[in-house]
Amino acid sequence: MTEVLEKLIALLQLDPIDDLNFRGSSEDLGFRNVFGGQVLGQAIMAASKTVEGKLAHSMHGYFLRPGDHSCPIDYEVQVIRNGSGFSTRRVIGRQHDKEIFTLNASFQVEEEGYDHQFDMPDTRGPEEITSELEMRRKYSDFIPEKVRDQYTRDRPIEIRPVNPINYLKPEVCKPYKQNWFRAVSSLPDDPVIHRCILAYASDFGLLGTSMHPHGVSFMQKGMQVASLDHAIWFHRDFRVDDWLLYDMDSPSASQGRGLNRGNIYNQQGVLVASVCQEALIRNRNER
Repeated sequence: MTEVLEKLIALLQLDPIDDLNFRGSSEDLGFRNVFGGQVLGQAIMAASKTVEGKLAHSMHGYFLRPGDHSCPIDYEVQVIRNGSGFSTRRVIGRQHDKEIFTLNASFQVEEEGYDHQFDMPDTRGPEEITSELEMRRKYSDFIPEKVRDQYTRDRPIEIRPVNPINYLKPEVCKPYKQNWFRAVSSLPDDPVIHRCILAYASDFGLLGTSMHPHGVSFMQKGMQVASLDHAIWFHRDFRVDDWLLYDMDSPSASQGRGLNRGNIYNQQGVLVASVCQEALIRNRNER
């Protein structure tokens, strides 16, 4: 396992304070605030540590305040229900004695049932595509110096955009996006780890889909962008160290908010998870 992936697993594992309280460190990815995917993954891990015999099948989180990546985050887990088939947990993330994030998560025992899914869309395979990191390194001179090191360093998740855009000079395009992604090396078999890392990775690139039709990006001056909420449904077993296709769209943007959706498929075309997120996309220069 690579060093960067080991660091991500350590970041998600959390330190126990007691049976229902945990502490997680934060990392600086070059964003102004804590990366939302980090908080999602840590919160699911905190909830999972209090549930036995069941795996998370859905989670709904709200980002209440910007996170400070210079200090740890404390996670309090509240036991809402323990049933024979389902269990429910609420997680509150705090920094500086204030709530910055809340999560409701539902867990289920393995169960057989009716089965159908949308087909995976036709697209190019990951073997044909250059990774986002390779492109950033190739054009590193165009990246602002203050974030250049963070944007071009080794990452635990490899992302290969099917139709990459220039975030420094975005053009108006349709509100659709596809990325292949996977962990950069093999992971343990623990399905909790794979769910937490998928949650972490699901926040990369999703928000930008709602900005495509407007020819703007988070890299431009005056743009204020942030995740407001984030929901994930885990449908079927998967491994995040195998290639996964993230098929994204944005059906609506209005009143400074953009709605983004995504379906995640494995290379065999199996729909393994779905994601939905509303984001703040505000141009302060136009207010």
